[in-house]
Amino acid sequence: MTGEAVSLRGRIQRLGDAFDLLAAYGDAGFLFERGGLGVATSGPVVATASPAAAARMLADVDRAIRGGGRTVAVGALPFLGGSGSVLSIVSRTVRRSATGETLRLDIGEATGAAAAPTLRPTGPDEPFRAAQLRARPPAADYAAAVADLVTRLRHEDLRKVVLARTIEVAAGRRLDPRRLAHRLRAVDPAAYTFAAPTATGTIVGASPELLLSRFGREVRSNPLAGSAARAGDPAEDRENGERLLASAKDHEEHAIVVDAIVRMLELQCRELSWDREPVLLETPNVWHLSTRFRGLLREPAPSALDLVRELHPTPAVAGEPRDAALAAIERLEPFDRGAYAGPVGWVDASGDGEWAIALRCAELQDDRATLYAGAGIVAESRPADEVDETDRKFRAFLDALRWG
Repeated sequence: MTGEAVSLRGRIQRLGDAFDLLAAYGDAGFLFERGGLGVATSGPVVATASPAAAARMLADVDRAIRGGGRTVAVGALPFLGGSGSVLSIVSRTVRRSATGETLRLDIGEATGAAAAPTLRPTGPDEPFRAAQLRARPPAADYAAAVADLVTRLRHEDLRKVVLARTIEVAAGRRLDPRRLAHRLRAVDPAAYTFAAPTATGTIVGASPELLLSRFGREVRSNPLAGSAARAGDPAEDRENGERLLASAKDHEEHAIVVDAIVRMLELQCRELSWDREPVLLETPNVWHLSTRFRGLLREPAPSALDLVRELHPTPAVAGEPRDAALAAIERLEPFDRGAYAGPVGWVDASGDGEWAIALRCAELQDDRATLYAGAGIVAESRPADEVDETDRKFRAFLDALRWG
């Protein structure tokens, strides 16, 4: 679409400080929120484009709106890209920025439209029975795949592969993305809570991992790699975290990710700093090794989406070297990842944006859900430990899904 060919009505409204972004997330809409900041959409789609064409789409729509619209494109991109890589501009968008400003942009038919329905959370349903769950691959097969990878990692030019599993859930009731997002946000307010339409359903999750944000010339990234279980006993819990911080195997897994991000961001940044040693990040169920990056981009600064396209997939979700790791994933994973472990987020007409990795998530399709969990495999990995890591992630999400 072009600005010359399109005439759109648009209206910007300032909302109060107490406005909840989840209230602006409607059916088939988009939600991306952390700490009260982010974007939510509802209503018809105004325009779509591939990531490569998103900048032109944003400029055209922004120019077509009388007075300019601060237009935002949103989406969850497939892990491997391809034909499903589409970003959308939606008729009603609410965005809250770090300055505390909350704006609602209505485009075309959305002007004067009703708000998203009020969310009335209820209690959880009963735990899922074993007959409602189907693992792909089963734990024994996943352990065998990990063992196969460890052999290859020790004898081939391959440093790391992130190998995933799924659990398919027959819920016996329609699953509600808004209720699930509400529960996930309550359990981990520090995560990026997201809900986004896909080609086959809605992917909903709470990701701890920032792939990249760009505001003006400032860029940030916060990769995670290496994990350990949380424990109910405070002393045991702290011991688990300290053991992770001292683990040579987990440090190797993490360093592979950090090195790759340094190589990419140094090409784009005039200044770049990061934690020289990983720090502990605690989530409700898992300890992670974390490295925080902050950089100042060179001029002309690339957009957030351009940087995401350069950076993804990092070794945190694929492996190293990238091509060899992707080939191993294709050979060993008996399913299509879809949007799992892909970028999810938003970009605006100025090039600012924020993108997380779609982790701790499930794709909902009416009364069914597909849960995803993965683990980073290196030469020192032990199959039983990697099965346990994915099982722990599944258990936590299955509990949250009872509220969906």
